Amino acid sequence: MAIALIILLLIIGTVIFHVVSPWYFTPLASNWSTIDSTVSLTFWITGFVFVAVNLFLVYVLVRYRSRPGLKADYEPENKKLEGWLTLVTTIGIAAMLAPGLYVWGQFVKPPDDSMVVEAVGQQWHWSYRFPGEDGVLGKVDTRAISETNPFGLDPTDPASRDDVLIFSNELVLPVDRPVKLLLRSKDVLHNFTVPQFRVKMDMVPGISSYLWFTPTRTGEFDVMCQELCGIGHYAMRGRVVVKEQSDFDAWLARQVTFAQTQHHTEGNVALGQAQYMVCAACHGIQGEGNEGLHAPRLAGQDLWYLQRQLKNYQQGIRGTAEGDVFGGQMIAMANLVSDEQNMQHLLAYIGSLPEPARVAAEGDLRRGQQLYRNCVHCHGEQAEGSFHMNAPRLAGLEPWYLSRQIEYFRDRVRGGHRDDFYGAQMSLLVQSLRSEEDIADLVAYINSLQPEQLARRD
Repeated sequence: MAIALIILLLIIGTVIFHVVSPWYFTPLASNWSTIDSTVSLTFWITGFVFVAVNLFLVYVLVRYRSRPGLKADYEPENKKLEGWLTLVTTIGIAAMLAPGLYVWGQFVKPPDDSMVVEAVGQQWHWSYRFPGEDGVLGKVDTRAISETNPFGLDPTDPASRDDVLIFSNELVLPVDRPVKLLLRSKDVLHNFTVPQFRVKMDMVPGISSYLWFTPTRTGEFDVMCQELCGIGHYAMRGRVVVKEQSDFDAWLARQVTFAQTQHHTEGNVALGQAQYMVCAACHGIQGEGNEGLHAPRLAGQDLWYLQRQLKNYQQGIRGTAEGDVFGGQMIAMANLVSDEQNMQHLLAYIGSLPEPARVAAEGDLRRGQQLYRNCVHCHGEQAEGSFHMNAPRLAGLEPWYLSRQIEYFRDRVRGGHRDDFYGAQMSLLVQSLRSEEDIADLVAYINSLQPEQLARRD
């Protein structure tokens, strides 16, 4: 009787929890209401079976409980009962599968007038590509991927020249227009998911998959990877911003094409030296940095990373957070090279500066090595950094500067801006550092690393 009572309470509790539970689907923002209907139907069928089977179990436990004078009757088979169970089970499974197959038939057939967009997954960020005025996406080849061609577009294909490239985790789309999203992975298995759109699909290296949807309301919606793709999987986040058609057209017109990204003008070291005179007051004549002025060393750092940080200061992504006093000072300095050509001159000069001598750091190297295991996937075995992982070089940076940046990420002084996707990932990852001792040991280990190649990526 006690078991029967427990099962009965389980049935009642489950039903009540389902009815009053605050956890359910996010509000629908696409055309796929049929997916919600299919899931709801599955809930009703499985819920009915769950209640019916367990109520029958309660009835059996009570009706046929052990009592003096009663003896169980063994019946090896009952063809009539088995037939009914087979029939009812078949009807139930068919009732669940048929609507799903019907919706799947629609899911794999995007409308002919769909706007085609490509989403590219990579540990641990997203990027996107739109066809240009010719309406055709250019060919891609993984062998063509480089720092100047991260999408791997075929430069000999005329259709690729006007492709619009989005180097951001943010995808902008027009409302009430069907979108066919081509999916491609550059490294491992990913899964593109927008819960509010009810769409998800695996991204398999070497294979181009797709999904389609029609955004039905404006707003911002989460993009997530729902396939375990490595240590930073949980931080692989982005967003889809749905706007009115006119706003979308204006946004798209501001983006760069593949042809524009290939017109890279080399910086002039002599002109860059003149630009650097303003920086030298804090960062030193040789870019060696100055702890007293809270200015990190610049010589030896990846130039692509320095360029990104300058643009982050110019756009207010860095230096505007509460508590970032020194970053706030950099905004005015970064705006002095807002012209792209001047910035290239400055970077060329910084790239010509010699590698500064290292500053010793104290800490437990063995513990630091263990803590660095979370960093190695992006920043490299020797903290040499990786352009393809959007991870800067850490080896050679001053211990005081590394410690401060880790604390900034931990306290959301960095990584809190809505457009700082890479900073947001770092803010999540550094939460594994529980104490100041952890930070000191990690920094000491990074400081001990000596990359074989200290070549700067420009």
